Amino acid sequence: MRAPRSAWLFTLGNEVVQGRVVNTNASYLGRRLTLLGFDVRGNISLVDDVSLVTEFLKYVMSKKPTLIVTTGGLGPTYDDRTLEAVAKAAGLNLVLNEEALMMVREKYSEKGLELTEDRVKMAYLPEGSIPIPNNVGTAPGCWLEVSGTIIVSLPGVPRELEAMWENWVEPRLRKLFPEIHIVERMFRVIGIPESSVAPIVKKILKAYGNVYIKTHPKGHEIRAPVLDVYVMGASENLEGVKRTVDEVVKRLINELKGLGGRIEGINA
Repeated sequence: MRAPRSAWLFTLGNEVVQGRVVNTNASYLGRRLTLLGFDVRGNISLVDDVSLVTEFLKYVMSKKPTLIVTTGGLGPTYDDRTLEAVAKAAGLNLVLNEEALMMVREKYSEKGLELTEDRVKMAYLPEGSIPIPNNVGTAPGCWLEVSGTIIVSLPGVPRELEAMWENWVEPRLRKLFPEIHIVERMFRVIGIPESSVAPIVKKILKAYGNVYIKTHPKGHEIRAPVLDVYVMGASENLEGVKRTVDEVVKRLINELKGLGGRIEGINA
């Protein structure tokens, strides 16, 4: 069985919501968290509005998730106010963090630039936060633990976010939580409509409560049905979850072949 650790994503910014920027951060983080054994419950994209972000953060925090990750809104401009919303949602003050200030100062001193008010702004974090080093950009990230939930805030620039995640955040999460092994299998079935596969999937899921099965239509439901079938299991017991997933895949394939489907891919 999966460890009960849940995660929510907040991908923030007008440019994301308006479709001017492709939201690659959500797919990157969703994948990384899933492979870490987190049950990613949702991704919320919002404009840079402190009240709105605060409202949704409070709602998600009321669900007591293990982890919340926010992206975007940590820079020096007027609309970079994510940490203000995090502080309000957590009932904390936004304060000047000396460690974060040192990080910001070092970045600008390399170019002989002074610390202006807008630059110092990036060093204000919710009380009790730990700043996350940003070796690619200038704005530090933020790690905050409040009421049993970890809130990680990272910049929206993908190369900054990914470097900070892989070098600092993910190693910290791995130390905090037991390792979860993810086993995935995928195969393609041709010639069976998804609506005919649905009852088979439903029946198997009732028998195996610790697996996830998803069908992805790739062809026309009636004229040329093609489905990619994805099966995933997660457990601290690697050999056990492998056996379960392989058993589910074998059962699926046998039943689909019985309906006249042609199987391509693993265990075909």
